[in-house]
Amino acid sequence: MDIVLLIFGLAGLWLGTEVTIKGAVSIAKRYGVSEFVIGLVVLSIGSDLPELSIAIDAGLKNLAGGHYSDVVVGSALGSSLGQIGFVLGFVGLLSYLTLPRAVVYSHGSTLLGSLALVALFGLDGTVTFTEGAALLLVYAIYLVALMNEVNVGTAIEQTSELSFWRSLLYLATGLAIVVGSAELTVSSAVEVARTLGLSETLVAVILIGLGSSLPELSISIAAVSKGHHRLSVGNLIGSNVFDTLVPIGVAAVIAPLSFDGGLLRFETPYLFFVTAVVMFFFLRKRGIQRWEAAVILALYCAYVLVKLTGSLI
Repeated sequence: MDIVLLIFGLAGLWLGTEVTIKGAVSIAKRYGVSEFVIGLVVLSIGSDLPELSIAIDAGLKNLAGGHYSDVVVGSALGSSLGQIGFVLGFVGLLSYLTLPRAVVYSHGSTLLGSLALVALFGLDGTVTFTEGAALLLVYAIYLVALMNEVNVGTAIEQTSELSFWRSLLYLATGLAIVVGSAELTVSSAVEVARTLGLSETLVAVILIGLGSSLPELSISIAAVSKGHHRLSVGNLIGSNVFDTLVPIGVAAVIAPLSFDGGLLRFETPYLFFVTAVVMFFFLRKRGIQRWEAAVILALYCAYVLVKLTGSLI
């Protein structure tokens, strides 16, 4: 029964995120926001509502004396791996993805630097209130810098299919679905782990991490099918910066967050490695070839295989 509830929770996160994003993009189009900003800010934050909701819910449970830290950190790192490995690799097989070198350098270095900062804060096994606040501050600085560097004058559309008030209704409804689904997902994931004798970390990294990446997958496929390649890549890069900094930061601000040693020794460096490989591929020919996308996808599959077999846990 718990696995059914987990599936319903993940489905609710996906549905709520889709509804929220529809409202957000509608408002963005109405005010002429550029494609790159929509991908890096609107869609990335919108599609990461599952991770944020899970982090807030788990943080509140920790504050009440629970032990849900592995769910927060595991789902954040697992989602990042799912997005940079599975989603980007899969979408790269469908279409040639490109990025200007300046964008790769600036946002790639932000991604790698964020991972290094999270690893540094997790070295002693705990992410404190101050460290969580520092992660959120770094993300806020990143957003401000992003808004200053991007030309918002090139909009992808000037009209919206929804009225302003209907867009707000979509936003409110989507957020309500996401919040409720997050509660269901966290509780059922922990119960599934206990029932199957699995670690909460494994459930969070693979099931919740990959499941919460479904919005990014659907957004990216829809974007490349309509020729908006940079919207797709911007969504994935923005999502990974968000996932690395915000869920862990928010949960730590609510209550001190334990950082599992296994996640520090394996997931964090592996995510750093896969991210570096992706950025290298973008720089090599200013885009990801299909064979390179296959390599990225294979790296993610290898990671899942290792986790499932437990050979390096």
